Amino acid sequence: MMNENKVNFCRLLRSTERQNIGKVITELEKLGFFEAPGSQKVHNAFPGGLVAHSLNVYRVARELSLAMRNIVPDLEIPDDSVIITSLLHDVCKAPRYQDTVLIDGVYQKNYSHLPVGHGEKSVIMLLRWGLELTDDEILAIRWHMGAWQIALHNEEMKKDYLYATHATPLLPIIEAADKLAAQILSESRL
Repeated sequence: MMNENKVNFCRLLRSTERQNIGKVITELEKLGFFEAPGSQKVHNAFPGGLVAHSLNVYRVARELSLAMRNIVPDLEIPDDSVIITSLLHDVCKAPRYQDTVLIDGVYQKNYSHLPVGHGEKSVIMLLRWGLELTDDEILAIRWHMGAWQIALHNEEMKKDYLYATHATPLLPIIEAADKLAAQILSESRL
């Protein structure tokens, strides 16, 4: 199943025909993305869980995008943006689980690789690999965790998040898809 997920993941990414997508796939392979767990212990916490989770997010995001376009026909949500953001929103997790160990059923994380924050780290990694992202894609990946990552007393972050959620329909679709995939489609739910 892990190999089948990798094949499907790579096929979808290549279908976007984005420049440097091959380099992104090579970098993901180097980091162990396709073998990494999706989380420490909650969702898809097994080898290959990260790619399985990413594919689940894509499936949900695609359906949400289609549903929203049926309700709001002039809504612009490019299919390639749904693919890019849903499949690559968690690339930051791969280095955290590289060379990890399982202790009492919990994957241990390594926080030493570019500790700048979850969504920001994924965006930075992708840009460093030469993947051109639209502003909407940057916002969707950066804020896919939603309000969970906003410091309680950081008014500027709250305003940035609120602005981002209204700036592009892609962000709430990816945010919702990530949550639904983790909570409903996860193969290792509590």
